[in-house]
Amino acid sequence: MKTIYLIKYLSLAILAAQLWTGCKISQDIAVPETNLPEGYSPGTADTTTAATLPWAQFYTNKELTELIAAAVENNNDLLVAVKSIDEAALVFRQTKWGNIPTLGVQAVATSNRPSDNSLNSITLGGFLHQTHVEDYTVAVALSWEADVWGKIRSQKAAALADLLQTTEARNAVQTRLVSDVAKGYYNLLMLDEQLSIAGRNVRLNDSTLRMIKLQYNAGQVTSLAVQQAEAQKLDAQRLIPQFEQQIAIQENALSILTGKYPHAIPHNEKLRTINVFQNIPSGVPAQLLSHRPDVKMTELDLSKLNAEVGYSKAAMYPSLAVTAQGGLNAFKANNWFEIPASLFGAVTGSVMQPLINQRKLRTQYQIAKVRREQAVLSFRQSLLNAVGEVSDNLIIIDKNSAQMTLMTQRVKDLELATSNSRMLFSNGLATYLEVITAQASVLQSELALAAIKKAQLDARVDLYRSIGGGWR
Repeated sequence: MKTIYLIKYLSLAILAAQLWTGCKISQDIAVPETNLPEGYSPGTADTTTAATLPWAQFYTNKELTELIAAAVENNNDLLVAVKSIDEAALVFRQTKWGNIPTLGVQAVATSNRPSDNSLNSITLGGFLHQTHVEDYTVAVALSWEADVWGKIRSQKAAALADLLQTTEARNAVQTRLVSDVAKGYYNLLMLDEQLSIAGRNVRLNDSTLRMIKLQYNAGQVTSLAVQQAEAQKLDAQRLIPQFEQQIAIQENALSILTGKYPHAIPHNEKLRTINVFQNIPSGVPAQLLSHRPDVKMTELDLSKLNAEVGYSKAAMYPSLAVTAQGGLNAFKANNWFEIPASLFGAVTGSVMQPLINQRKLRTQYQIAKVRREQAVLSFRQSLLNAVGEVSDNLIIIDKNSAQMTLMTQRVKDLELATSNSRMLFSNGLATYLEVITAQASVLQSELALAAIKKAQLDARVDLYRSIGGGWR
């Protein structure tokens, strides 16, 4: 009979709590209006975007794709981000148990011997004819808090947003990682090209030096011509160890990105043969909301802080708790299993309303609202930054193409000028200074041309990253 009453009271308490569940006391702030432009500047509105391309399809160079694959698999920063997802998943899984009652088993054995001069001792001696009291209890205890104001629901929403945020954080790390590996690889190819240019220029200066020495021996030029030619050759030679040093450092950096100790990185491709990814579709700004992990993180942060506002507001309202206990109780251990005489049960319901708590609850609620307003501003700023990055990279690509055309023509003109100056000098129709100046100019122009080609590749890597590509 006691068990029937226990279930009856418990059911009524749960039903009463459920009548209150779902009351919404804190209005969520929706994702603010973005008022995004229809297209980027410069550029035209085109819904096709390269952001949907997996990195293995965007980058087609075998050496580069092998490096990226190794980095995605072994990079420690990315592995840490994955572990953060696992941690957030465990927290979210725990919040799902918020509506499940707490159940525990308790076994208690007590022995109490009062003072001989106490009333309890006299009573024990008169009624039980013993000097101490024993009490044995084994019980099952159940407690449950009704989600009247949505506290548990808010906790679940915050944990879900946090889980999704860690997933987007992992995507953001991979996006940056893919970009860094690609730019590091292209830098390696540029340094190879510049090292080759420096080597060719040293050989050219060596040939010029021999030619000037012959004219010096013939009394046609002074020792000053020989000294200046030697100085220019040494200046070109100085570039060789400089580029070799930079190559070794870049290889070390790429090794670390792939999760390995510094070692030589295969880079047999030539900079001039690398495809510069012409006509990369950038899509429209509205697509950044679904493709860029950092933008999605700020949007999820708003959802998380909405839930925290709801939780902090609910904490200011009464909480309804239902507890039940039942089991066996007896003064003697050998009477434990005299059922139903040893059975006992109890059900209690409690409502607790916080009144004065040094204003902590209201302050926490106000702080949560301020943080939510900050999240709105951060979301808007993240969109501004994202649109600005895409626009900047489109401008860089456009202007780099113009620079590439002009610098290519400049190199051709200077190569012709160098060849002509050497021919004229050998026939006594030009001075050694004209030869040296032409060779110095062609060296600097060829180095600049390699840097511009690398900048072109970097701009396309940055555009792919800025539109949200690289995490697929």
